[in-house]
Amino acid sequence: MPSVLIVDDEDDFRYIVRWMLEEASGGWHVAGEATSVEEAVARWRELRPDVIIIDHLLNGPSGLQAVEQILAEDRSQPIVLLTMIGDEEIHHAASALGVAASVSKANIHELPAALRDVMGKARA
Repeated sequence: MPSVLIVDDEDDFRYIVRWMLEEASGGWHVAGEATSVEEAVARWRELRPDVIIIDHLLNGPSGLQAVEQILAEDRSQPIVLLTMIGDEEIHHAASALGVAASVSKANIHELPAALRDVMGKARA
């Protein structure tokens, strides 16, 4: 069962993502959660999940800063970026850093399919 680290500063949204992955979609194990860039990097180092789901807009530094730190240490870590903003500039910056996929929070129902795709590519 693939493990996931969820990074979002909104308690309700982390709950929704956890429920979606563990209950609705099944087949995923949420290994941990984080609410900030610093906590995300620390939890990643501790847990080494199969995939990270991280919100772009966190209180303080953006999720892309955590992405940059994590991928500097492990370029192969699959990461899915969540964003409320459909800005192509953000998606381009995320892709340039090495983010495997981006999912709009408005289309959160697409997250399980994006995770399956990312994990399939990671195993290939």
